[in-house]
Amino acid sequence: MGRIIANTFVSLDGVMQAPGGPDEDRSGGFRHGGWVMPFFDEEGGAVIGEEIGRLDAMLLGRGTYDIFASYWPHMPADDPVAGPFNGRPKFVVSDTLASPTWRETTVIRRRDTVAEVEKLRRTYGETQVHGSARLLPWLLGHGLVDELRRWVFPVVLGTGKKLWLDGARPARYRLADARSFKTGVVRMRYEPSGVPEYGSATLET
Repeated sequence: MGRIIANTFVSLDGVMQAPGGPDEDRSGGFRHGGWVMPFFDEEGGAVIGEEIGRLDAMLLGRGTYDIFASYWPHMPADDPVAGPFNGRPKFVVSDTLASPTWRETTVIRRRDTVAEVEKLRRTYGETQVHGSARLLPWLLGHGLVDELRRWVFPVVLGTGKKLWLDGARPARYRLADARSFKTGVVRMRYEPSGVPEYGSATLET
């Protein structure tokens, strides 16, 4: 059985919107696009390239798909990110996309998402989700993510789309691995480990 692995860049206050550029996603009046770029260095880029190189397929929301499809097909074939992104199967969840132009793209209708994600698990070793600020919280809420790779950047943005929203399904995660970088970025790998446990710090009388 394969795994669904979610890769997300988040600020200290949990914002994941438009990490890559000023005009990536201005919805909601977001003014902080491109907030990860000052923190990228060769070391972090190498780790990202290595992890992306292991993907067998990609699962994306429509917004992230459109951003990627407008950029990555125009990058050199030997780029460590463009190679896997362009050359491997892509699945996009959308009820409106009719004729995708990015090669090896399959459209998943929203009503079929659960069944199709389970099919991806059976078909591919590592299916990666990148960004996808609407799709990813939904996948997490339905227990459809096997590993969460969370890159935390040392910046507070105050506004923007967040990974977890109020009302998110309570869940517990196990830290599988953590790595820090000289720029202050920390990459953590989490795996689901059931539901939260509770205790009390109240002194017994």
